[in-house]
Amino acid sequence: MGGPLLEWSRAQFALTACYHWLFVPLTLGLALVMAIMESIYVRTGDETWKKTAQFWQKIFGINFAVGVATGLILEFEFGTNWSNYSWFVGDIFGAPLAIEGIVAFFMEATFIAVMFFGWNKVGRGFHLASTWLTGLGATLSAWWILVANSWMQHPVGMEFNPETVRNEMVDFFAVAFAPEAAVKFAHAVTSGWMTGAVFITGVSCWYLLRRRNQRMALDSIRVAAATGVVAALLVMFTGDQSGLDVARNQPMKLAAAEGLERGGKGAAFSIVPGVEVPGMLSILATHDPQGYVPGTRDILEGYTDGEGQAHPSAAEKMERGRLALAAFRDFRAADLAGDTNARNEARKQLETHVDYFGYGYIQSEEELIPNVPLVYWSFRAMVGMGCLLLLVQALLWWQARRGRLEQTRWLQHAGLWSIPLVYLAGQAGWIVAEVGRQPWAIQDLLPVGAAVSSLSAASVQTTFFIFLAIFTVLLVAEVRILCRAIRNA
Repeated sequence: MGGPLLEWSRAQFALTACYHWLFVPLTLGLALVMAIMESIYVRTGDETWKKTAQFWQKIFGINFAVGVATGLILEFEFGTNWSNYSWFVGDIFGAPLAIEGIVAFFMEATFIAVMFFGWNKVGRGFHLASTWLTGLGATLSAWWILVANSWMQHPVGMEFNPETVRNEMVDFFAVAFAPEAAVKFAHAVTSGWMTGAVFITGVSCWYLLRRRNQRMALDSIRVAAATGVVAALLVMFTGDQSGLDVARNQPMKLAAAEGLERGGKGAAFSIVPGVEVPGMLSILATHDPQGYVPGTRDILEGYTDGEGQAHPSAAEKMERGRLALAAFRDFRAADLAGDTNARNEARKQLETHVDYFGYGYIQSEEELIPNVPLVYWSFRAMVGMGCLLLLVQALLWWQARRGRLEQTRWLQHAGLWSIPLVYLAGQAGWIVAEVGRQPWAIQDLLPVGAAVSSLSAASVQTTFFIFLAIFTVLLVAEVRILCRAIRNA
């Protein structure tokens, strides 16, 4: 299952998503830190804090504008490139996106105007509230987007209707407030806080290296580095909780992230190939040193987990998926012929096997294994850079608190070069999340090959390069505008 159309459609969506995620985490992180800074200004009345907050709000505004543009294109691609997906689950997937656009985005748009243009026009308290509400609006946007993404990873709250050939929502609250969505949201948002903190400390270190705006830089580092340390610890905690969800709902993703072909009890964690920590993977995946973790071959061949539950082999799932597709075709034929008995029998058969509906489109067991090297090394890049960033943020906060940061130039350089690292860590995390669940557009329900639109590969290829050029121009323009704003401060 594949071909040029599928590969180019995946590449185009990946391109748009990667560019979009360059802007989203910085928006979330700057929103929090600049609100804290303005809160300090309101509490102390120190005009220096007001100027500091205004400066970071300017940076926030530049980044926010470009992020909106890429986000809109990303949502449109569900209709243009993945129309079968949109038809099959649009009733469910569209709901959180609609709420995000109607409620959260309009909340941001309303209060962001007060935040930027309300200085000296509204009271301090009202302006501060607008700043916090702008950040809250951005965070609520992230909630609904991540609810939609989490549902793709673990679909709940729906039933398949063979009469409309759609999955229809039957429990909105199960979709909107799924535990997996809460964990994914917390992990993504705290990583955004960390991105904003690292960006602010990095820019502030640049000022220190050039001996400019030193009061603003040191104040910014004290607030942002403390935020970065707390955010990094929260990222680790939520990442641990996310790992439990992945082990329970997407064992193939976990096996790929570990490069684990054969699992078992007391599974070892691979730091790099050939260097392992005995029992650590079982602890991370199950919080039990003797917990059972399946490998890729175990999942394909079928296994019994630590709780004694038997999981069918890939061959059995594929066979049951074909039975579901055959029952669906029989249902449609009986419905057109007006044969009520045959229709009811086909529907009963479909309901028996519908949980494996998506496997009916899988042609080979090997399709069920994602790109193991890419997922394996992306996971290690994410974790390794995250730990390094935590160390740098902690050192920056400690040295600034002791009044020694201005003399520690190597640490200033480390803070500056942390900026690209935090972006690489974020991109690596999304590679693990999205590549790790391939070949599924919706886990176990709809493979990407069945979700793609009926387009010519050439048209998708052409728009890929058009988007690449446009996004690159936007990125270069934003970086230049940001650099000019930073230099001129």
